[in-house]
Amino acid sequence: MASSDLATSAKEAFIDDHFELALDLYSQAIGINPNNAELYADRAQANIKLNNLTEAVADANKAIQLDSSMSKAYLRKGTACIKLEEYQTAKAALETGASLAPGDTRFTNLIKECDERIAEESGDLPNQEKTLPVASELSNEPIVAAEDVQPVGDLSTQVTTVTSTKPKYRHEFYQKPEEVVVTIFAKGVLATSVAVEFGEQILSVKIDVPGEDAYHFQPRLFGKILPDKCKYEVLSTKVEIRLAKAELIQWTSLEFVRENTVPQRAIVPSDIRSQRPTYPSSKTKTTDWDKLEAQVKKEEKEEKLDGDAALNKFFRDIYQDADDDTRKAMRKSFIESNGTVLSTNWKEVGSKTVEGSPPDGMEMKKWEY
Repeated sequence: MASSDLATSAKEAFIDDHFELALDLYSQAIGINPNNAELYADRAQANIKLNNLTEAVADANKAIQLDSSMSKAYLRKGTACIKLEEYQTAKAALETGASLAPGDTRFTNLIKECDERIAEESGDLPNQEKTLPVASELSNEPIVAAEDVQPVGDLSTQVTTVTSTKPKYRHEFYQKPEEVVVTIFAKGVLATSVAVEFGEQILSVKIDVPGEDAYHFQPRLFGKILPDKCKYEVLSTKVEIRLAKAELIQWTSLEFVRENTVPQRAIVPSDIRSQRPTYPSSKTKTTDWDKLEAQVKKEEKEEKLDGDAALNKFFRDIYQDADDDTRKAMRKSFIESNGTVLSTNWKEVGSKTVEGSPPDGMEMKKWEY
């Protein structure tokens, strides 16, 4: 089926509220015609309806890259960013779109919403019950008029089965009080093949090696970041990304999880932390939280472990209390030796490849990553 026919089928599926089918058909059309900005902008709309918000932003960005004069691509990006609570990014996109479509009131309404949300976040306005004009804006924005679409038969027979595959590259992260460091283990990738973008709470990574399927990593982050202060570096075995935290809080995961409602303790300077906090309570007996925390840590350290559990705890304690060079040495030696060597000396392992050293009677196999 031609790209134009798939696009027509996708539009009809979208109008009939078959958003997953529309998404699949748009993806097929893009596979045939990957340089069509209209297809990316329309797939962004389907992703918004399915609440695939980071994917919607990526599609809108691609549409803008292919055609910077397409106003609806900016509308899609602004809409998705509002839902992601990235109001500054949304406002910038919407203002550009408004300049391209001066008579479109949707831009004006959404920019006004962004201003209100930004003011609430900065404390300039009292916290009010949030309205949801985004949905109503979308409902009044058909991608194509229904009478302009010709029936194409049973669309259910056109669904392509999508199988889940293992990510091409693995990633991990660790954090400091002021930043989160994300490492994507991509060996031998050129810097020209890597594109990284930072939003208020979105990280977008694309690794596009010629002749291979492109790798996309687009998480909504646990907390907000400062895009202007974020940076990345492409090394021989990995891509290292440094995210500057907007707030000094402890991230319990890299990606945002709405169900995670446990408040995180702020990371504050030691002179402030030395002041013992007090907490209001209806109980007559107060709780010394610092003492309780110290007791828990003491019990963890004194916990009796045997065999591999004791050894794993020993190495975790070393890594937790180590400086950056020691941690780099431990990671580098462990990865390059396929888990058979663990060194804490960065001067020793930093300038050479760490060879594996399997136990007697065992054979070492290469760990591909």
